[in-house]
Amino acid sequence: MPSPAKINISDLIDSRKLSGFQIGLFILCGVCLMLDGFDVQAMGYAGPALKPEWHISDPAFGRLLSAALKGVLVGSIFLSMLADKIGRRPILIGSCLFFSLTTIATARAANLDQLLIIRFIAGIGLGAIMPNSMALVSEYTPRRLRVVTMMIVSNGFTLGAALGGFLASWMIPHFGWRSIFYFGGALPLIGGVVMIFMLPESLQFLVLKGKRPEKITAWLKRIDPEAVAVQPVEFVVPEQSKPGFGFWKLFREGRATGTLLIWLAYFMNLLNLYFLQGWLPTIAKTSGFSTSTAVLIGTMNQVGGFVGALVLGWFVRRSGFAPVLATCFAVASVTIMLIGFPGLPAALLFAMVFISGFGVTGGQAGVNALTGTYYPTELRSTGLGAGLGVGRVGSIVGPELAGDLLGRHWSNQQLFLAAALPALIASGVMIAMRWVLQPADHSNAGQIVGRTPSSARDALVPPVT
Repeated sequence: MPSPAKINISDLIDSRKLSGFQIGLFILCGVCLMLDGFDVQAMGYAGPALKPEWHISDPAFGRLLSAALKGVLVGSIFLSMLADKIGRRPILIGSCLFFSLTTIATARAANLDQLLIIRFIAGIGLGAIMPNSMALVSEYTPRRLRVVTMMIVSNGFTLGAALGGFLASWMIPHFGWRSIFYFGGALPLIGGVVMIFMLPESLQFLVLKGKRPEKITAWLKRIDPEAVAVQPVEFVVPEQSKPGFGFWKLFREGRATGTLLIWLAYFMNLLNLYFLQGWLPTIAKTSGFSTSTAVLIGTMNQVGGFVGALVLGWFVRRSGFAPVLATCFAVASVTIMLIGFPGLPAALLFAMVFISGFGVTGGQAGVNALTGTYYPTELRSTGLGAGLGVGRVGSIVGPELAGDLLGRHWSNQQLFLAAALPALIASGVMIAMRWVLQPADHSNAGQIVGRTPSSARDALVPPVT
């Protein structure tokens, strides 16, 4: 009996052009993230109408904005660790269907207490979407295109939030705030059903776990029909599945400093991101703008983030994550400070919100891509989930703290001056991250060497093709 031919999954994907199958997967993950972004941002858009209708105080509204984010904190950590054990596919499909039903339930809430409970439960399902989508995209993308592809696909979250803003500015005045949750719940229900039939599992995950070689063969043939022309065949990846609890592996083999810096970047940037997303429409409404205009001001933050992720992907390809993101967050710090200046003309306000979104929301796509390239396959969902989980603590602190400070009669100028500080800290974190990502050894591609995986070294200054 002849010896089986060995096929290295990672090398095969790296050496091939993108197939229609891979592009379809990217689109599917991007749509999933769009639905996630729509749902997470929906309560912020509903705020200008919901808050006066139910006579909700500023501190209580801050707690409502962070309720789903508390659930996301739980889901992003624990469901991501589960995904590294059982696979990305079942977790993504289950989470999509779950948050669909809880979003519809949000529209049926009768009081604030019900809303707080439902939004927390919905957040648990939402927490698994970003880390597992990014892990799948990373594992199906050739290394030369990985950074740009991850940033473009992760931009689906921002696009969904932006489109939701335009939709909410029309739907809420005509149909009330509940309508956006009915709409936002129906779409992921359809998406979850489509994923049952079309979403593949991570090939690297299946090889590491020694599962379903027939599925690996079928999906590889979708990438390259000639990939498995020789039989018998043995599938391999340049990593080994190692025993131990996945969370603690984030601190082993030289990853501790990088992991802590990534967590700090997530915390600071998501604190700002969810403060801006959650409070901008309501603050604009109390400053004298109409409901529709106030929602559009909040939407401009998402538009800036969408453009930012596309543009920053190009710069990261040429200069690396650290210098690009450090500059990005520093500029955002200045524009966030300027948003709170009293008497700012509407056109200038829109411009400052756009640039802030470019830096904060667009920069978050860069942090997600950096994290996805930093960890190996067996830790990718856990690493992304843990980073997003720690970041969700910031996303909870941001809206709640803003509500408490407004309840203490802080002015808008004071509030936005304070919000500029986390962006400045995030900029400093990215400067420090440059030293973590310095190449320690150019041998053994794909392995953890010295202080960082080779994938992260490639991400520091990615190859230009």
